[in-house]
Amino acid sequence: MDLVSLRDKIDSIDSQIVSLYEDRMDICRQVAEYKIETGKKVFDKQREQEKIAKVKSLTHNEFNSHGIEELFEQIMSMSRKLQYQLLAEHGSLGKLPFIGVDELETKKARVVFQGADGAYSQAAMMQYFGEEVNSFHVDTFRDAMSAIDEGSADFAVLPIENSTAGIVNEIYDLLVEFENYIVGEQIIKIEHCLLGVPGARIEDIRTVYSHPQSLMQSAKFLDNHEWRQISMQNNAFAAKKVADEKNKTQAAIASEHAGKLYGLEVLKKGVNNSGTNSTRFIIVTNQKIFRKDAHKISICLEVPHESGSLYHMLSHFIYNNLNMTKIESRPIEDRNWEYRFFIDFEGNLADSSVKNALRGLRDEARNMKILGNY
Repeated sequence: MDLVSLRDKIDSIDSQIVSLYEDRMDICRQVAEYKIETGKKVFDKQREQEKIAKVKSLTHNEFNSHGIEELFEQIMSMSRKLQYQLLAEHGSLGKLPFIGVDELETKKARVVFQGADGAYSQAAMMQYFGEEVNSFHVDTFRDAMSAIDEGSADFAVLPIENSTAGIVNEIYDLLVEFENYIVGEQIIKIEHCLLGVPGARIEDIRTVYSHPQSLMQSAKFLDNHEWRQISMQNNAFAAKKVADEKNKTQAAIASEHAGKLYGLEVLKKGVNNSGTNSTRFIIVTNQKIFRKDAHKISICLEVPHESGSLYHMLSHFIYNNLNMTKIESRPIEDRNWEYRFFIDFEGNLADSSVKNALRGLRDEARNMKILGNY
């Protein structure tokens, strides 16, 4: 047989596959209507496993067996998504435990940030809440999360990602641990300055203090000098230490704002490697609320430790035409080589497509949590 004849045969078989697929999906629609009436769950893992084992047994070699397994996993995945869509149309998905608000109540809010006066977190807070914000600072990220969890603060401002250094791992872990939720974000440009006591010159410096990330971000500048580098918990703490000790041989890498606050002189501006360095801060509260005009959703979930499990979870975004903008993973404590995934995607919790995707993820993933809509 020539190639044209073979392709004609494939086209004929493909037409039959399409027709049979549409027949199958029509029956799946009827199954969904039955489940709506009876309240049965869409996802029946045992039934799907039995079905895949049965169709695999109908094949005649190992290659085809594996291919049929992949094919039917996809077919059943599409069936579930159709059923979730119908459930949404009938209002049977249930309400998400988040309340939409027109505006966040920020005028009389008490806000906490980690670090000390002069920290970048403080600058982010002031940009978001205004210069007159009622605020206080704490030593650690955990202290900040505890403050809003206990009600001593209404909001916390926390760094979650830097454009050059990447994510702040601890924040991701704390978002899982605490029942606190993201309601906003603020991005600020980072410009590190070398700060010294009044009268100091670069030639006098022997020791530099800063946060480990800031030291790393300023590595090119620091490599040109044989200075001792000492890590501090926060840039603002480093600036305060240099100001308190009044030693001309000591310098801090911190913001110009911190330098003014502690009476230090800028010995050199822009010592960080990248001129486009920015940090994204999140605004967190203990209330399950979201602005009605919010357009980004953050979730976390765990997936079964099986081949293809993450792929199937991500297909919920594709089918519902949702744009995923970020995915990160963090190890799950006490479970070697298993990971929790953090996902950002575009949407609003009031959107039907978002509800549809989240219902599917909630049924099929482990421990799915909505971290916020902002």
